[in-house]
Amino acid sequence: MRPLARLKRRLIDSIVTALRIVPIPIRLAPDRTIAGLLHKSRTEIGSTWVVDLHRGPLTWSECAIKRAFDITFSSLALVLLAPTMLTAAIMIKLDSRGPVFFSQLRNGFNTRGFWIFKLRTMTVMEQEPDVKQAVRNDTRVTRVGRWLRRSSIDELPQFLNVLRGEMSLVGPRPHATIHDNEYEKLISKYAFRHHVKPGITGWAQIHGLRGETATVDLMDRRAELDLWYINNWSLWLDIKILVKTFAAVIGQNEAY
Repeated sequence: MRPLARLKRRLIDSIVTALRIVPIPIRLAPDRTIAGLLHKSRTEIGSTWVVDLHRGPLTWSECAIKRAFDITFSSLALVLLAPTMLTAAIMIKLDSRGPVFFSQLRNGFNTRGFWIFKLRTMTVMEQEPDVKQAVRNDTRVTRVGRWLRRSSIDELPQFLNVLRGEMSLVGPRPHATIHDNEYEKLISKYAFRHHVKPGITGWAQIHGLRGETATVDLMDRRAELDLWYINNWSLWLDIKILVKTFAAVIGQNEAY
């Protein structure tokens, strides 16, 4: 590649990186110097065509399909899992002092804040700016909480977040806002995760990336998988992720 072509490519990459924080599609009208990008999907605009460097948020019809699926599945899940959540609530009250439910501020679509619901698994109720990720053998986790976290039962109240429209069944897992702010400075593609609603489970989770992200490399890998999911979304992909989630939760030990 000639020096001028390399310079133009670096300029394009830097512009895409800067614009990823905005939930809009980014397209490029190409010339001969960017032939390496032509394998990407194309869109016709008027009398010319452009290359999709990364897709924007889901279209209206895609959002409607995903929302209908979310409402149907989460409503059914809340009915079927009500006895499990009731049993867990009783165990939490008998095991330690404090409320049954825990709520914490998270970033949703387009970084819009919402309160995520969980069953309480710790002796503390941390909020910004004192939120710390759980680590292995964390002393803040209660006896019942350890079991709830390993089985992911503590996540079941998030079906309420799905019904409220704040989350989806499948999407990038939401992190505490203080952690979002930190990783957006360290990982250029991190902000792209907010182009869809966060999910109860996701593409990264079925690939073993659950629980603590002790290094930036682990979070970078998680963000990479989230980005792939967003660019390749389909209803069948959501169904596949949900089916595989059950096996992933049972077969791995990254949640603690």
